Amino acid sequence: MPDSAAASSISFSALQDVFPTDDLLHGLLDASLTGVALYKPIRAAEGAIIDLEIVLLNPAAQQILRLPARPPETYLQLFPHTLATGVFDFHCRAFASDKVERYNVNYQGDGLDNYFRLSARRIGQGLLVSFSDTAEQDRSAVEEALRESQARAKAARADAEAQRNQLHSLFMDAPALIAIFEGPEHTFKLVNPLYQQLVGPRLILGKPIREAMPELVGQPIFGLLDRVYRTGEPFYATEMLVQLDHTNSGKLGDNYYNFIYQPTHDATGAIDGILVFAYEVTPQVRARQQIELQEHKLRMLNEALANANEELASANEELQNANEEILANNQELFRTQLALQELNQELEAHVADRTHKLRRALQEAQLQRERLRAFLLQMPTPMCVFRGPDHVYELVNSHYQQRFGSRKLVGLPLQEAVPELVAQGYLRMLDHVYQTGELFFAKEMRAWMSSAADPDHAQANYFDLVLQATYNDQGAIDGIIHYALDVTEYVLARQQLQQNEERLQLALEASNMASFNLDLHTNQIERSENHHTLFGYDTPLPEWNLPMLLSHMLPEDQAEFQENLAQAMSSGVLRLNPRIRRADGEMRWLEARGRIFNDNAGKPLRVAGVITDVTERERARQQLQKLTEQLADTNEVLRSANADLGLANQQLTRTNADLDSFVYTASHDLKQPVNNMAGVFEELKRTATFHDPQATLLVEMFETALEQINNTIQGLTEVVQVQRHSERLPAEHVALLPLTQKVLQSMSSQSAALHAEFQLDFSTVPVIHFAPLSLQSILYNLLSNALKYAHPGRPPRVVVRTELTAEGTPILLVQDNGLGIDLERHGANLFQLFRRFHDHVSGSGLGLYLVNRIVQQAGGRLQVDSEVGTGTTFRLYFPATVISTVPTL
Repeated sequence: MPDSAAASSISFSALQDVFPTDDLLHGLLDASLTGVALYKPIRAAEGAIIDLEIVLLNPAAQQILRLPARPPETYLQLFPHTLATGVFDFHCRAFASDKVERYNVNYQGDGLDNYFRLSARRIGQGLLVSFSDTAEQDRSAVEEALRESQARAKAARADAEAQRNQLHSLFMDAPALIAIFEGPEHTFKLVNPLYQQLVGPRLILGKPIREAMPELVGQPIFGLLDRVYRTGEPFYATEMLVQLDHTNSGKLGDNYYNFIYQPTHDATGAIDGILVFAYEVTPQVRARQQIELQEHKLRMLNEALANANEELASANEELQNANEEILANNQELFRTQLALQELNQELEAHVADRTHKLRRALQEAQLQRERLRAFLLQMPTPMCVFRGPDHVYELVNSHYQQRFGSRKLVGLPLQEAVPELVAQGYLRMLDHVYQTGELFFAKEMRAWMSSAADPDHAQANYFDLVLQATYNDQGAIDGIIHYALDVTEYVLARQQLQQNEERLQLALEASNMASFNLDLHTNQIERSENHHTLFGYDTPLPEWNLPMLLSHMLPEDQAEFQENLAQAMSSGVLRLNPRIRRADGEMRWLEARGRIFNDNAGKPLRVAGVITDVTERERARQQLQKLTEQLADTNEVLRSANADLGLANQQLTRTNADLDSFVYTASHDLKQPVNNMAGVFEELKRTATFHDPQATLLVEMFETALEQINNTIQGLTEVVQVQRHSERLPAEHVALLPLTQKVLQSMSSQSAALHAEFQLDFSTVPVIHFAPLSLQSILYNLLSNALKYAHPGRPPRVVVRTELTAEGTPILLVQDNGLGIDLERHGANLFQLFRRFHDHVSGSGLGLYLVNRIVQQAGGRLQVDSEVGTGTTFRLYFPATVISTVPTL
């Protein structure tokens, strides 16, 4: 290595006669085989270097960097990759250090791909940088290894691409519905075949979901996707109803799915899409709903008793757990107190012993310095020696050095080596000892220090500290010996013990509990602060003992108390539940739980535990027992009544089934003869010649009669089918808005022809628990009637909404502005079979009959208000049990 000190000592003035300064500088720059760059810092308003101006590049630098001598761009504009590789930070560091700095880097970026060696030094207000690359040299083993690493990285990327293709194939062949959305608009990026089958041949790939599946408007899907994309939190759906147009016919399906919305992230960690994994569970949901319907009645009968039992059991369990936890805390606190007491005694003896040794060592310092030095270095606690008024570290043992990691201490003053201790007053203590010679001793002194493992975060440490002045041969103070004993664990343990005691007292007060400690030799009882309140005293009593406790106990409980106490002496566990008479005369139940502690000989020494006021629990238990007995009597009466009702229901069911079978059979058997008559009549019209001028009128009358007979038979069949379906169809959670929209879609052509307007508002009751097909039949009949019997002088205006009565009864209201019904004339026959009130359009007279029958079978009723020429309002009152608690889809 060249002797830089010798070079710096050369007088350049002596060289100027042979080498003029300007010529020498130009010659060095032009002749140098390495690149040389001159930079000028560009600073921000606060003074920090944010970029570099390129003042000059020598020919070698121009060739290496492929730039002109004075590029117009700044350093970071040309080489932004230097921020990530640390090269720019190296330039800033070299400018600030005012000495030569070196840096080696394998630079691959900004059009460069070589191993560079850089050397930099600040010159005046600029920076001189010398650098070379290895583009024309043989590569070292390290560079070759780096190249091989890059090749492996490229192969790894190819392998990752193959794995991505394999994952794509796995998605496409998976037996589940899989899709990937991209961007905040949730554009379909990938759709596997099973997912595509949801909408048949409809094209969805490459489209946002709102455009690809518009039928999801009003359902929660769009909102869920937006929330997952916004928050990054996955969403898990179980048995969610999703209505899609599977056949692209405008008819929405009612299918249930389990699915997951999992956010995906780009290379920077930002959310860029959502992965969908789903499968259909409609058959399982239908089966479960049927089972739930069968179990509903039994669950309702047992629910009240089960809830009461569960609440009592939960309360008892929580109380028991709290008691056991408090008892365990008491035991742990007691053991900790003993351990801390022993530790404190040991520490005090240890400190006294160390202090004695330290004073003896100080008295013999002049004669035994080397011995002291060896002793200090081997001490098991942090120790050091300061020298002079600036407190320069002269000696530091290993335990002291460990506190500051690899930081240099020896030979440096405290203020420079450990500046963080200066701000905490440590320097003032050293100055005081150095100036006065007084021995300084501090117990549990706190110091904020960073550890070698985590140098950026300071932690509180506690020390017992001794500072002792040392003297020279003339008796003047020349230094200080520092001795510290780390008591951090002891201090933290004591603080934790204090916190535990405070928490225990708060827990006792919050739980209406008190702790006690009974001395079995003196019968005196130590107790917690709130003990007196359990016995009805306003202020704590000066003392409390076993006879005083017995004086408050009911006489009939005292013998049992003494017996349980005697049993506890042998079992080691105390559990009592006596009744007491408080000082204010009120009788209360107490529960005492504790543990027996023995002396070294195994004899009972004391009893420690907690007392809890359990009066409300005991009263609740007695009340529950009384209610249980009353409920058992009531259940017996209900079982008898249910048996009678069951027999009656079976008989009515058989009768209704027989009637339905008769009507269905009769209508079915009449269909064929009527169809035969129609066929014979058509053949007769085709082949016969009628000479009677009234023949045409008779033919029309006969056709009308046949049509009426056929409509009557068809109506009877439909009535029986509705009855059978109503009995078999299970109730489900039905969202009214999508179902109504589905019904309106089926009559869209008729609505458009009449310019009909529909107002839908289901905000009061958005979802009800009802058979979907039955509810669809109700809506179809009422809405089709509103269009069929529209007023000829105005477009139909139909309002469909839900309401709630003051008693919580749900109402479905359908109101139109059509022809209206004369209720005074037809009110009594309004819901009769085959009754019609307007003859200008065709109809069967079954609609209102079917609606009324479905509502009555569900336990509800139908109310009609109408005015001729103004319109009609139908109010369907459902039982309160149909109100659903599931969210609106």
